[in-house]
Amino acid sequence: MKNYQSMDHFWMPFTANRAFKAAPRIIERAEGVWLYNDKGEKILDATAGLWCVNAGHGRTRIAEAMAAQAVKLDYSSPFNLGHDIGFEFAERLVKYTPENLNRVFFANSGSEAVESALKIALAYQNARGKKGKYRFIGREKGYHGVNFGGISVGGLTPNRKGFGPLLPVDHLPHTLDVERNAFSQGLPEHGLEKADQLENLLQFHDPDSIAAVIVEPVSGAGGVVLPPIGYLKKLREICTRHDVLLIFDEVITGWGRLGAPFASQKFDVEPDMITSAKGITNGVAPLGAVFVRDEIYDTVVNAAPENTIEFFHGYTYSAHPVSCAAGLATLDIYEQEGLLERASGEIGEYWQAGLHSLKGEPGIVDARNCGLIGAVQFAAPDGSLVGPKIMQRCYEKGLSVRAVGDIIAFSPPLIIEKPHIDQIVETLSGIAREMFG
Repeated sequence: MKNYQSMDHFWMPFTANRAFKAAPRIIERAEGVWLYNDKGEKILDATAGLWCVNAGHGRTRIAEAMAAQAVKLDYSSPFNLGHDIGFEFAERLVKYTPENLNRVFFANSGSEAVESALKIALAYQNARGKKGKYRFIGREKGYHGVNFGGISVGGLTPNRKGFGPLLPVDHLPHTLDVERNAFSQGLPEHGLEKADQLENLLQFHDPDSIAAVIVEPVSGAGGVVLPPIGYLKKLREICTRHDVLLIFDEVITGWGRLGAPFASQKFDVEPDMITSAKGITNGVAPLGAVFVRDEIYDTVVNAAPENTIEFFHGYTYSAHPVSCAAGLATLDIYEQEGLLERASGEIGEYWQAGLHSLKGEPGIVDARNCGLIGAVQFAAPDGSLVGPKIMQRCYEKGLSVRAVGDIIAFSPPLIIEKPHIDQIVETLSGIAREMFG
């Protein structure tokens, strides 16, 4: 039901506001894998909201846990006070993280988790007497949120342009190589040599000036860019050799998206820090976290004098009690329904087969996947940008997707079933023939 008189007052994020308000797409409710708009139409949510509603919409268990917590303790300052649910949630979370990442710093979003991780990296280098390590290395097409640290290490030009000067950062080349890796099933075969560029950048800047390297194991907002086989291990080896921290931004790849709790476990590469958000609460409540290697925490904390603040950073809503309740209920669902591993089983195989069945359809130049994430890349014969038009046609046909240039990105809820995958594939196939056939 419409309870407002005008759309003028809401400045919408990452939206063409004038175009949207001329032809709005309003979602009124959601349940399972479905969205329902104000026209009563049923739309398949093929992106789990914004890469976050991993367990599907309308989970009453989460809502009930939040309501109960709000009645018991709605808020308490995280500065110099604690609450049981914050400690409980942190202890529960590290049961899923790599072996040596047992410290949790809470934030409110992926952007803030990244900002926190970058500051932790600098605090660690300072605490061990290496203040000269102040630079960061990110990667082209990387997305690390929209705070100043995140856009500095990020590699999406529109997000950076107009907001400088930024942090001292250099960037690795991205690993998207459609010419050599088109229609790869799982990780692409070609491109391992791109990891060697890290060695070159370190030597160019001097390794003693680099605090940390930050990458998404799979770039999401950059167009679902997969790491070549062995690429992440190579980055780990180079960082270790040169005493540089490695941060994995797993805001998207965490919590079952690739068929394991984190991409770190999927690819058997342990970073020094992992940033997390989105699926950590099933997208129901804002919460982010940085999972930190024990030695980093110990170094920072032990370097400060007794009874002093060791790390001057944090947020009013760090470990918010209601968000922690949402997170604990989300973990219960993941565990009891086996959702964190589901993408590595039969449904993941069916997803892969479905996306790759689009090979040969007009206008489609690539399909790629890993776990329950995927992308279909289009190319118009005249070279025009067609991604936004395809996204709109998908919506009109009852399918919600994300367009990144001419790439249509997917990250469906982990509860997706085969008929839903069939609908996604059939919709893309029909649109390809309609527009390019």
